[in-house]
Amino acid sequence: MTLSFKQLTLYFSLLSIGGGTGWLGHDYVEAKKLVNQINAIPVVKEQTQPSTPTSGNGLVSSTNHNFIAEAVEKVGPAVVRIDAAKKLTTQVPEALKNPLLKRFFGENLPAPEEQIKRGTGSGVIISADGRLVTNAHVVDGADTVKVTLKDGRVFEGVVQGVDSLTDIAIIKIEATDLPEVSMAISEQLIPGQWAIAIGNPLGLDNTVTVGIISAIGRTSSQVGIPDKRVRFIQTDAAINPGNSGGPLLNDQGQVIGINTAIRADAQGLGFAIPIETAKRIADELFLYGKVEHPFLGISMVDLTPEVKDEINRQLQTKIKHNQGVVIKRVIEDSPAAKAGLRQGDVIQKVGGVAVKSPTEVQQEVEKSSVGKSLAVEVIRNRKIAKILVKPDAFPQSVESEVEE
Repeated sequence: MTLSFKQLTLYFSLLSIGGGTGWLGHDYVEAKKLVNQINAIPVVKEQTQPSTPTSGNGLVSSTNHNFIAEAVEKVGPAVVRIDAAKKLTTQVPEALKNPLLKRFFGENLPAPEEQIKRGTGSGVIISADGRLVTNAHVVDGADTVKVTLKDGRVFEGVVQGVDSLTDIAIIKIEATDLPEVSMAISEQLIPGQWAIAIGNPLGLDNTVTVGIISAIGRTSSQVGIPDKRVRFIQTDAAINPGNSGGPLLNDQGQVIGINTAIRADAQGLGFAIPIETAKRIADELFLYGKVEHPFLGISMVDLTPEVKDEINRQLQTKIKHNQGVVIKRVIEDSPAAKAGLRQGDVIQKVGGVAVKSPTEVQQEVEKSSVGKSLAVEVIRNRKIAKILVKPDAFPQSVESEVEE
C-alpha cells in the first residue's frame, strides 16, 4: 500500500510525541526517587545550651522565672525579727514636788509611772557565731532586745554598738552554726537592676517585696535626713516600718544593702545603706564598740554665681571662680579653724584627690583618720594654699550633711 506524503508526516509526528512522553515519564520517575532518598536522610537539629542567670553585674536571664524565689530561699533563713523594748518613766512635775503640797495631799500625790515602748524591726546574720546587723534607730536606747529566727528559735540579743551617723547597729546572740548571708559589691550597681527586700514590715514576718534599683549615690540631704553620713541606694521595692535593718538583695541572693525606713512620707521610695558601708561600720563596732568619723568643722556649698555674689558681699577678699566647693562657714574652735581654713576658701583637693562637690569632700574626709594630718588644698586670693588639718571625731551635735 502506497502512503501519501500527508500520512507519512502524521505517523512521524505521532512517533515523536510518544517518544517525548516516554522520556518525560522517565525523568519524573527518577526525580521522585531522588526526593524520596533525600527525605529518608535523618535531620540532626542543632543543640543549644540552656541559658543561666549571669552573676557579674547582677543582671538576670529572662529564662529563669524563679530567680526571686531562689534568692529568697537562699537568704531568708538569715533574716531575723528584732523586738526592742524600752522603759519610759513619766516624771512628776516639779511643782508637785513642793514639800507643802506633799504635806497637804499626803499619799494622794501622783507617783512616777513606768511605760514600755516597743518597736519591731529586722536584722541580718552576718556570721555563723551570732553577729547581726540592723538599723541604729531600731535598737537605740533599748533595754531588752529579742531576736527571732525564721525557724522559730528566740534569743536574747545584746546591742554591742550603735552608730547613729550611719544608722547602723550591731547585735550579738549566743548561738553557733547560724545561716549567714553572702555579700555583693554595691559599687557595681546600676539603675534598673532587680532589687529584692526581705523583712518584717508592720509586724508581717518574712515579707518579700520586689522592685528595681531606682538610683544610687543619693546623698543624705537629697533623702531628707541631713544628719546622716551615707550615700543611699534608692529602690522602688516597698520598704515600710519593720523592714528597717533587713537586707536588700540582688537577683543572685547577695546582699547589696541594709534597708532603712527613714522617710515616713515616702511614696514608692525606699532607701538602703550600701553593704560596704554597713559592713565597715559593723566591723568597727564589733572591734571597738564605737566608730569615729573624721570631722573638720566647715560648712560647704556648691559654688554658683549667686553663691559667689552672696559671699563676696560678706568678705573683704573676693571670690573669682564660678564653680567648685566653697567654705561658707568655719565652726569656732574646730580643727578647720585651728588649721587656718577660712570662709570663702574654694576647695580644690582633699588628701591629694580633686573634688568638685561637697559630697566628694565629705567622702575624702571620711577616708581620713582622726588625729592624723589631712592636706586640704584651696584657692584663696587667686593663689593655691595647702593647709594641713587634723580631724577630730565627729560631734553628735552637728546635724548638717555638708558639715565636715
